[in-house]
Amino acid sequence: MSVHSIEICAGAGGQALGLEQAGFEHASLIEIEAHACQTLRLNRPYWNVVEGDIRQYSADEWRGIGLLAGGVPCPPFSKAGKQLGNDDERDLFPEALRLVSECKPEAVMLENVRGILDVVFDDYRAKIISDLKKLGYIAEWRLLNASDFGVPQLRPRVVFVALKRNAIDYFRWPSALTAPPPTVGEALFDLMAANGWVGAEQWRDRACDIAPTLVGGSKKHGGPDLGPTRAKKAWASLGVDGMGISDSVPERDFIGMPRLTVRMAARIQGFPDHWQFSGKKTPAYRQVGNAFPPPVACAVGTQIYAALNAAAKPKLKRA
Repeated sequence: MSVHSIEICAGAGGQALGLEQAGFEHASLIEIEAHACQTLRLNRPYWNVVEGDIRQYSADEWRGIGLLAGGVPCPPFSKAGKQLGNDDERDLFPEALRLVSECKPEAVMLENVRGILDVVFDDYRAKIISDLKKLGYIAEWRLLNASDFGVPQLRPRVVFVALKRNAIDYFRWPSALTAPPPTVGEALFDLMAANGWVGAEQWRDRACDIAPTLVGGSKKHGGPDLGPTRAKKAWASLGVDGMGISDSVPERDFIGMPRLTVRMAARIQGFPDHWQFSGKKTPAYRQVGNAFPPPVACAVGTQIYAALNAAAKPKLKRA
């Protein structure tokens, strides 16, 4: 069965790519950042990419679509910010709920940072679930770690899934993979060694754990580095200089701790190597660092897709 979706705050396409892999066909993707829109068009010229603010977007034309998905901005709930929640002008959960009420999708999938689970947001989460219930959905949330789905990075994310009553009984959260994810050294060794760096094998053996959470920063705060001081220390323990992003991989006689390139960071996020990012180093890295790992989106999307298909099958009547 063909199931279509619309995605808000699509960014560089991490969630969109994962949902595509799960079987969804994208009818529309909405994103405000020009570089991210160009990234989407660069990789999927046939996607309908709408560049603009979702506050001015209407979903009326997509009434009855299979899925509304998105990753609304995280600063209102992030520990790196002031955690203002609904007092933060960047809180777009209300807009997401407005779009749900307009297009009445069969399912909803919204992701955000772990900070939204803090006690201070208990009432906020309860309101989201209550508002979705009023619209005819049963909503659940789950904290998922990207490393459980083959991504060489911890990256905890909270995912809200809501389905109509006829489909919710068929939905199951994805199970963690039994095999451990690759270490940073295993994931990036071929890239680090691409120019013949003589220290690549030694570096690989040192980088023997998964990565800390990549931090993409914003247009106002943060540049092309790997996050705050604690994150940089964690990267240093893996033999990576987190003070910046490199334009190229280490040369043969390189000495010291290498920096990640944008392509390396994209692998840490679970992007395939063929996925290209528009813009120079800083905007490209921000797109990568703010992305939702495609393998996690695929895992959740696969379960939503299965639930919608199961609910759509005609029920056999007893004679």
